[in-house]
Amino acid sequence: MEVLTKTNGVVQVQDDKILTFEEGLFGFEDYKKFALIDSEYEPFIWLQSIENQNLAFLIIDPFLVCSSYEADIDDSSLAKIGVTKPEDVVIMTIVTVPQDGSAITANFQGPLVIKKQNKRCLQVILTDNRWTTKVDIVQTLNNKEVC
Repeated sequence: MEVLTKTNGVVQVQDDKILTFEEGLFGFEDYKKFALIDSEYEPFIWLQSIENQNLAFLIIDPFLVCSSYEADIDDSSLAKIGVTKPEDVVIMTIVTVPQDGSAITANFQGPLVIKKQNKRCLQVILTDNRWTTKVDIVQTLNNKEVC
């Protein structure tokens, strides 16, 4: 499938890289279809809206930043996308790169849950107060024991 992107023009995306957020993302509930597109800066990945070329997010695997990260998600939320066991999902977090040069952060409090088999997804809000919406990626990587 061809996808018009915010940063790379038109790119070809395989069907297995198309995700459906049935409830949308928080603040962007009208947009349901997204494509995963490799970023030029690994390990970041673009989450590009198929419905709006100007809507794209950088995402990252939070476990690469903090190996002790835990996403305790209630069963009723997981059931919305057909998840029955933890190994069925991939967890990702949205990254913020401020234009003012301040810290690059990841939203550990509002992770994305992607079911591997059907690519159905949702964003959840964790109630665990260890996680915030602005985890400093560089600082956390430099202080592995503190996350």
